[in-house]
Amino acid sequence: MQPLADLLRPTSLDTYIGQTHLVGKGAPLRRAIETKTLHSMIFWGPPGCGKTTLAKIIADAIDADFHYLSAVSAKKDDIRAIVDHADPSRRTILFLDEIHRFSKAQQDYLLPYVENGVLTLIGATTENPSFEVIGPLQSRCQVYVLKGLTEDDIKTIIKSGAKTLKVKVDKDAEEFLATFANGDGRKALNVLETAASLYKKISLDNLKSTLQSPYLRYDQAGDEHYDTISAFIKSMRASQADAAIYYLARMVSAGEDPIFIARRMVIFASEDIGLAVPTALVVANSVFRAVETIGYPECAISLAHGVAYLCECKKSRASHDALRSAQEDVTKYGNLPIPMKIRNAPTKLMKELDYGKGYSKYDDTSYLPDKIKNKKYLVK
Repeated sequence: MQPLADLLRPTSLDTYIGQTHLVGKGAPLRRAIETKTLHSMIFWGPPGCGKTTLAKIIADAIDADFHYLSAVSAKKDDIRAIVDHADPSRRTILFLDEIHRFSKAQQDYLLPYVENGVLTLIGATTENPSFEVIGPLQSRCQVYVLKGLTEDDIKTIIKSGAKTLKVKVDKDAEEFLATFANGDGRKALNVLETAASLYKKISLDNLKSTLQSPYLRYDQAGDEHYDTISAFIKSMRASQADAAIYYLARMVSAGEDPIFIARRMVIFASEDIGLAVPTALVVANSVFRAVETIGYPECAISLAHGVAYLCECKKSRASHDALRSAQEDVTKYGNLPIPMKIRNAPTKLMKELDYGKGYSKYDDTSYLPDKIKNKKYLVK
């Protein structure tokens, strides 16, 4: 039986939902399609936002040969077979799903066929192509950023799915599913289809019972990981405890390594709180030890305890900034001569050479090397 998501897949821009910044009136992709001036491109966007559908619509609109490969399983021989059977009189489009999974060697192999126009590449990725796609291939492709579908977009999709399945969806269930889908149209339709197989009428309770365990989109090696930890740190820095605990909850729910979270909190205690509340480092390190000892699920409570404390602390980056400034001078000047009076003098010869001469623990003259003796690194 054909999945609902495939059954409802749009076949033209007139029925395509979302991405109006790319395919709306006068938008770049629509103009490229209408004028049939197609170029190689990469679609970067979250799951279920319409990357594959858009590629198929483009191929149909310009009457091109369309070939689908998944970078998870595709090999060089698969590309070679497409090239060998390419019709010179028609454009050949290679849609490479999850292009970020292609190794550098595989991308290098693909490059000349894109460069000479034998293949028009449409790559799709959920990861930042700046990090995952080799430079030469990037330079020959236009990157288009696709956005997660809005809740209104998802509701439109749900209504279409309910009509096809001939099932009634209550308003509150529709609202819940539109939020739960998190911008992923395919996810919404998959849940709807499962619910419809169990219930003739989909109420909110029926929908929730259909969902065994809600999942969050969170790739621990991808952008969502870095964006979330960035938001977490910046929320603590701004002393916004509610936001910091929310981002903590997202990471915990997604199964993020608690050691990773606790380690960032220890760093934060020195980097952003520092001298303002010196005991913050003690608390953060205690949280780290608790996480090591207890583990999930209970250690999440210790993490929340520590986050709330760090948010409420006054902030000072004085020690952090002092270190960075001093490091700049070390890089700039190298190993400047240490003043003689504070050098170690363990031997008679060193004492004769004036190592340690004139040292007094009550001295208030600068101990910095002469070249930078007036520098102030620690500014409170």
